[in-house]
Amino acid sequence: MITSKSNPKIKNLIRLQKSSERKSQNLVPVEGMREIERALLSKWQAHSFFYCEELAGDLLHELKKLINQDCEKEQVSREIFEHIAYREGSDGLYALFKPKTLQLDAVQLPAKALVVVLEGVEKPGNLGAVLRTTDAAGVDAVIVCDPATDLYNPNVIRSSLGCVFSQQLVATSSQECIKWLKKNDIQIFCTALTASKDYLDVDLRPSTALVMGTEATGLSQQWLEASNQNIIIPMKGIADSLNVSVTTAIMVFEALRQRNNHS
Repeated sequence: MITSKSNPKIKNLIRLQKSSERKSQNLVPVEGMREIERALLSKWQAHSFFYCEELAGDLLHELKKLINQDCEKEQVSREIFEHIAYREGSDGLYALFKPKTLQLDAVQLPAKALVVVLEGVEKPGNLGAVLRTTDAAGVDAVIVCDPATDLYNPNVIRSSLGCVFSQQLVATSSQECIKWLKKNDIQIFCTALTASKDYLDVDLRPSTALVMGTEATGLSQQWLEASNQNIIIPMKGIADSLNVSVTTAIMVFEALRQRNNHS
């Protein structure tokens, strides 16, 4: 059992709290039963696993059945676990995974694809909430263009409830994404305030990309020029924009409604 904060493995877990360190070591820290389980069920391979038996209890035995055999397992004391944990009241389970990186040309698309594109998303909590929505709606791919946040930031993992692992998720440039959408005959609908149609008046049944910008700056000019049609969610109050995860939820479930009604 590891009981010292000066243990090199423990020191490294603390270093991995930095995005630059996660990138250079090519590792994704994942804390908590639900998130680790969802990563494993999504065919992610655990590199190493740290656990505190006192905190984990029965959950530990469930997880050990799922975890890949070649994963290195380390028991740690409660004090050490509380030192490495990034959330309070943690369940004593912590794993490092090798990330599964997906390129645009490897994305698998069905006949009438539904794709969500996010440009320059900055807040990990927003990205996590979007991924929870896209998982629930069965969106075919999520493309993050010019990301201002690490896709596997611990707050993305936590706010997505582990749904970050279950989907085709790609990071790329807006330019590459536009080229790929056009090559695959996917119509582009940008959420924007100008030259926009009510979202209820557009046909979302063919292959569609729903493109969202940041709340602060909206979408860049290259997206507005590539757009087949700008769309808007009419608002009755004083607010002129919604949180990106709320906008995504409204749009993808409207696409599902149209597709279910006309299938």
